[in-house]
Amino acid sequence: MAKTNPGRFFEDYSIGQVIDHAVPRTVSGGERALYHALYPARHALYSSDEFARSVGLPASPLDDLAAFHIVFGKTVPDVSLNAVANLGYAEGRWLKPVYAGDTLRSSSEVIGLKQNSNGKSGVVYVRTRGTNQRGEIVLDYCRWVMVRKKNIDAPAPETVLPDLKTVLAPEDLVIPEGLDFTNYDFTLAGEPHRWGDYEIGEQIDHVDGVTIEEAEHMLATRLWQNTAKVHFDATFREDGKRLIYGGHVISMARALSFNGLANAQMIVGLNGGAHANPCFAGDTIKVWSEVLDRAETAAPGVGALRLRLVATKGGAPFALKGEDGKYRPEVLLDLDYWALIPR
Repeated sequence: MAKTNPGRFFEDYSIGQVIDHAVPRTVSGGERALYHALYPARHALYSSDEFARSVGLPASPLDDLAAFHIVFGKTVPDVSLNAVANLGYAEGRWLKPVYAGDTLRSSSEVIGLKQNSNGKSGVVYVRTRGTNQRGEIVLDYCRWVMVRKKNIDAPAPETVLPDLKTVLAPEDLVIPEGLDFTNYDFTLAGEPHRWGDYEIGEQIDHVDGVTIEEAEHMLATRLWQNTAKVHFDATFREDGKRLIYGGHVISMARALSFNGLANAQMIVGLNGGAHANPCFAGDTIKVWSEVLDRAETAAPGVGALRLRLVATKGGAPFALKGEDGKYRPEVLLDLDYWALIPR
């Protein structure tokens, strides 16, 4: 009996299958410090316990995307170890903040399957839930990933495409208990712009750029315990390059968006996302945003902005798709999310 895990292939999945992922992880302040070392992350609520207490939280939580990466990383050995690429996201909700000392684990349910026309791979749709040590769901999201077949002669499963929301409604968003931006300190946060200063349709060039380094990517991918072969093994791709983990691009883009969106403090919803083109070491990421919607919330002083976050490898701002409707070759990421901001 083989002792090693070769990972699941496309023909190993079935609709309704539930996978409990191994190796729970207890987080500490070390994760937060290392996250801020890897990315130019400066949002005040995630940098200062005192700032977090001033807006009603017991302490500074782990960054939203750090929590996402940990929950995501648990799923990789069972969902995307043999992936060609991670394709997209939908219906993501951050339901509870994650604090130092919390222990996170993940489980996933297969909600969709579609074999590709070449018969060599297929797309697997899963809904993943991350829970803490109290059994509370801290994060819930859907993603779809292209996975290789081991046996190309294996029969194609019945195609099932899940009916996923294209956009989370404001009432779908969960505001952290106690959050209150009434006495929000704009000086400490770094910018004066509040909810009412952003107009629907407004576009923001975040100006700054970061060149992706192989060493930083490898450190980040190990930190999140992401074992997908395309990120580690240069022989696993025909071009001999290690693919940069898409979450690394997301976190870098979010951190760069601070310049212009410093007060968009908490991500609470992920409407959709696409890794439009592969990213490799040496690419320089630049970022722009578009305000897609605004909503009030019941929390005192708290508003929500729906934002499009676009990362490019040095492309001109505000250029997304060509005349053919396809993403331009320099576009790396197109992310649609809800963030909380003081009103």
